[in-house]
Amino acid sequence: ARLVERSAADAASVRAIAPTPLAGVMFVARGSSDNAAVFGRYLAELTAGRPAGLAAPSIYTRYRAAVDWRGYLVVALSQSGSTPEILSICQAVRAGGATVIAITNQPDSPLAAAVDLVLVTDAGPERAVPATKTVTAQMLLLTVVAAALGGSAEPGTGLMEAPGAVAAILADAAPMADLARRWHAIDRLVVTGRGLAYPAALETALKVTEVTGILAEGISTADLRHGPIATVYGGAPVLLVDAGGPAASDIAELRALLGRRNAAVASLPVPTALPEAVQVIVATVRGQQLAWALAQARGTDPDAPAHLTKITATT
Repeated sequence: ARLVERSAADAASVRAIAPTPLAGVMFVARGSSDNAAVFGRYLAELTAGRPAGLAAPSIYTRYRAAVDWRGYLVVALSQSGSTPEILSICQAVRAGGATVIAITNQPDSPLAAAVDLVLVTDAGPERAVPATKTVTAQMLLLTVVAAALGGSAEPGTGLMEAPGAVAAILADAAPMADLARRWHAIDRLVVTGRGLAYPAALETALKVTEVTGILAEGISTADLRHGPIATVYGGAPVLLVDAGGPAASDIAELRALLGRRNAAVASLPVPTALPEAVQVIVATVRGQQLAWALAQARGTDPDAPAHLTKITATT
């Protein structure tokens, strides 16, 4: 709710520093933040009408490429603001002429000190090692950034329903608990969505893998139909992420196709009356809920999974 209330001020700050003319928007992230960045990329092109993409970190940290970033807005996402790789990339793109925004949960972090504008997720401490509320806060702020770049005077209007919808999802754990009981013994899972729902599919797959050890693959619905669907048959579990919008028909077609292949198909239930972008945020919370329920059903600790650290010091 705090981020929604703050959205007009944040949007004004973004508009004040955005390059004019704006050549494009690039996102810098790793891990869960990378999935939020995919969401940001879709929003930037849909809402702001500018080309957008995700930076390849090794281009800067290993190949040391010098890239002309004049006219670009670069958005760096990092829960901790302390990942050396993200900091190095921001320094490199600023040297190349970019204007850089950081979206972070730590306003006093090294990343916050190295950029032109800081948008704080204000999510409070993450008690678990896997990133959850900071990811959805990043996604919400990305809707504000995209709306600001698209000239919206009231970026929070479409977001007003988000806090209540998320609270309702958190109070309704039964659907994911039931699904976890059915799927507790699986060793692989396909999670698929298209359009704005694709990032939620990626993040759900990552969370399931991180906290359960199940090999979950997040994949675009279109890509799944291009060949990988050959691996989905005879009871193989598939999770569909449907956030409505123009891509909903693709999900419906895939559901029918998977039914003919006898796959075990389930969906993330979300309120369909919400704006598409808000449905994606709510679906991401549903995915986190499923990961938690699967971990509980399998007897693993979802708050401290094996081999997972809060800050990964990649360079």
